[in-house]
Amino acid sequence: MSHGAGHGDHGGNKRIALLISVMALVLAFAETLGKSAQTAAVAANIDALNLWNFFQAKTIRQTVLRTAAEQTAIVTSSEKSKKQVEAWRKTADRYQSEPETNEGRDQLAARAKAAEKRRATLTAAYHHYETASAAVQIAIVMASAAIITGMVALVWISIGLGVVALAFCVIGFWFPTAVHLFG
Repeated sequence: MSHGAGHGDHGGNKRIALLISVMALVLAFAETLGKSAQTAAVAANIDALNLWNFFQAKTIRQTVLRTAAEQTAIVTSSEKSKKQVEAWRKTADRYQSEPETNEGRDQLAARAKAAEKRRATLTAAYHHYETASAAVQIAIVMASAAIITGMVALVWISIGLGVVALAFCVIGFWFPTAVHLFG
């Protein structure tokens, strides 16, 4: 009879081992997706910073040209200087909006804001994957403890945490900004 009970425990342990294997797979996905989101968030942050730096450089150039045009218009009124002033003003206006190159101040600001939004979305996804990773690691420990102790409650806690981890992976992948746990 004790052989049958031992055989039953062995089957239960196999199911728990399978559960641990599935959770390890979820952990691998959470870690991989989290690292990918983190790397992409850093790239988006660099992109946003570069675009804002370019925006600032255009602002400085625009200000210099407008100042030169104003000073030249005040100091002299020759036909040559009027043409130069007009050229500077056109260039300054072009610095404000250059849809053909997508490098005017208006376009740079829009691109930088889009990069910031991308960074925020990727950072949110990263946090969800990190939460999933933590939950599934705890679930694996609980399932392992269930094998040692034979406590069925630990298996159910492990399964619950595994479901929570899977839910956070889904949220991170498809709905990263839907749930706000951090900042």
